[in-house]
Amino acid sequence: MSDATPYNTTVSVKTTYVPEQSDPDSRRYVFAYTITIRNEGSVPAKLLTRHWIITDADGKTQEVRGEGVVGEQPYLRPGEGFQYTSGTMLETPVGSMQGSYHMVADDGEEFDCPIAPFTLSMPHKIH
Repeated sequence: MSDATPYNTTVSVKTTYVPEQSDPDSRRYVFAYTITIRNEGSVPAKLLTRHWIITDADGKTQEVRGEGVVGEQPYLRPGEGFQYTSGTMLETPVGSMQGSYHMVADDGEEFDCPIAPFTLSMPHKIH
């Protein structure tokens, strides 16, 4: 019998500024983010939907909701992970993202996996 919590997913994020797709003169700042989601629980679970709140330095907020991530609804057994890269565009050189994934476990239990706020920043804009 495992001591693991049945429903426990973790998320780590790595962000990158994408200069070749950005145009600061037109207030277009493009960022890529690589997400790694891991099932640290004791029950297999499937990612059903995503919810993002994207905020730029001017306080402008975008909300994004949808099925899965990058066209997939990954199924994660205990100890397994899934990694993907996606992107977003801001009108300012600095902003943030946060959100959640809605999951369903093999036993039918639905739960949310929170994604803590993370910063999107053009190099040398935050010291």
